[in-house]
Amino acid sequence: PTVDAAVRRIYTDAARIARGDVSVLITGASGTGKEILARYIHRASPLAQAPFVALNCAALPSDLLESELFGVEKGVATGVTDRPGKFEVADGGTLFLDEVGDMAASTQAKILRVLQERSVHRLGGHEAHPARVRVLAATNQDLGRLRETGAFRDDLYHRIADWHVHLPALRHRSGDIPNLAAHFLRQAATKRGLRPAGISRAALDLLCAHPWPGNIRELEREMARAALFLEDGELLQTRHLATSIQDGSTDAPR
Repeated sequence: PTVDAAVRRIYTDAARIARGDVSVLITGASGTGKEILARYIHRASPLAQAPFVALNCAALPSDLLESELFGVEKGVATGVTDRPGKFEVADGGTLFLDEVGDMAASTQAKILRVLQERSVHRLGGHEAHPARVRVLAATNQDLGRLRETGAFRDDLYHRIADWHVHLPALRHRSGDIPNLAAHFLRQAATKRGLRPAGISRAALDLLCAHPWPGNIRELEREMARAALFLEDGELLQTRHLATSIQDGSTDAPR
């Protein structure tokens, strides 16, 4: 649970937004919890029992990204069989497009067409398949700048950003660090069948003073690493933390 007022307000607004059929654009630095918020919106929406399908648009080159998004028709190339894309799989549910700012202009145009027609044509195919999805998108890019340079389409932006919300970096919400650290430590310890006694005050002070350049993801990984040094019922102390956190440096692994 968050104690940061700004983030608590974001989640309160998100619960309201979830009730309607509006698209959502979530911005923020890498690791700030954009997919966590997207999943929360899906669970709070009337589509909660429908599919939630996620795709990282920056993880694939353009041709592979398009086949993942739109699917492939049998016979488009030797040995290729029918395969639905994420739009088709998410029909009736939510499609989460992560790192949407990294897509090529040609892919953006095709996505816009699918959103307008609410159907998709697989690569190499002529038949329209239903693609009635609610789009939740996220990026750590400055879409305003990308729109100015023409790298991101204005019409697509307005299609995916009915509600635009920005998640602050973890260093700007240090009040959340104790709760998040305890949650991630408990999560990591449970996988090993352990129940830690908690986190010492001195260790919490170091965690709260660290700038967390990798944000929530970095904190989660640090707790997973620290949990490996604990025995059942043991308290996490400063000696269990990474050296970079103990000495106050900013080069902790992300």
